[in-house]
Amino acid sequence: MTAANVTETVEAAFRIDSARIIAGAARIVRDVGIAEELAQDALVAALEQWPESGVPDKPGAWLMATAKHRAIDLVRRKETYRRKLAEVGRTLDDVPPPEPADTDDIDDDLLRLIFTACHPVLSGDARIALTLRLLGGLTTQEIARAFLTPEPTVAQRIVRAKRALAKAAVPFDVPYGSDRAARVSSVLEVIYLIFNEGYSATAGDDLVRPALCEDALRLARVLAGLMPKEPEVHGLAALLEFQASRIAARTDPDGAPVLLADQNRSKWNRMLVRRGIEALHRAGRGPYSIQAAIAACHAQAIRYEDTDWTTIAALYGQLMAVAPSPVVELNRAVAVSKSQGPAAGLKLVDALATERALRDYHLLPSVRGDLLGQLGRRDEARREFERAASLTHNARERRMLLQRASHAGADQTRTGAD
Repeated sequence: MTAANVTETVEAAFRIDSARIIAGAARIVRDVGIAEELAQDALVAALEQWPESGVPDKPGAWLMATAKHRAIDLVRRKETYRRKLAEVGRTLDDVPPPEPADTDDIDDDLLRLIFTACHPVLSGDARIALTLRLLGGLTTQEIARAFLTPEPTVAQRIVRAKRALAKAAVPFDVPYGSDRAARVSSVLEVIYLIFNEGYSATAGDDLVRPALCEDALRLARVLAGLMPKEPEVHGLAALLEFQASRIAARTDPDGAPVLLADQNRSKWNRMLVRRGIEALHRAGRGPYSIQAAIAACHAQAIRYEDTDWTTIAALYGQLMAVAPSPVVELNRAVAVSKSQGPAAGLKLVDALATERALRDYHLLPSVRGDLLGQLGRRDEARREFERAASLTHNARERRMLLQRASHAGADQTRTGAD
């Protein structure tokens, strides 16, 4: 294996397992900022050693073990600084300190990490940015793109968030009682954003990042087990089950995006659909629950032509009432175009043209291009697809949009909403 291949392997292994590595180290050192540094140290060690020693059979396990050993060394050095190691009789097995023996506790370092990063001492934006960095493995640049926020602003948020957690000595654990309830909305939002980044990557060569989807779905399931009486937890779990059921059909064998209308629904995972329906029965009427109901409409349609767009448009109207946003209204416009015709949808889309939040959002011109094409306005459609291509940072999406621009008007019967 060449040095370049080894480097690619190291980076891929770290990308996949970075959240678990950070969480495992954080459980030992009780500081997420230091834990991230230890994970980076393990990455550097792999880059230095693997070209000579070869790639281990389990790269992620090697990185985890290296980070944990360094974390244990750090704890021991600090303990020695305070008092002699022999006086306290610390051994390797004593690190980390024992977890509380509580039947309501969850032995899941990732969940501990996400609750820690969502502590009320941080602002909402800081919680999301930090968790996407630590658990999602996103770079500062990727987070900035996802937030449509300048990169230096995001970098400052993350640094300040780590300092705030350390200064407040926030414990690395899953809170109980009222503290847990107070933090759950932020946790749900972060899990949702992590899944979305995996479902439709903001940047890079791949449309889908399955590892992120799997982690987010697993966290949602664990959280549903932890809080069985919280309807929105089940709403989020249902939504992610439905969305995850489509992943295998979202790209072709070459990794190119496949529009919802063109997806082979026999590839949709029916077990995940059933899990989504079961979770939806325990959901409520909050934003995630409504989105899950929309996803259920798609999942239960045997063919694209069988989709109940009238119900979907009505559900998006309900979503606008409880969680209004330009993106929700854009999705409602797609549903309206399907139930009432492209002219009705285009009217709603055009009303969003002045929304600052959508100024650099590539799906706005993409949807508009679809609707213009359906109305026979081919030149305008082509320009919209070209603009959408210029706005996306995902290579797969860009190629697809440029192809649609070149074929504008040839087949404009479908929208790109998924």
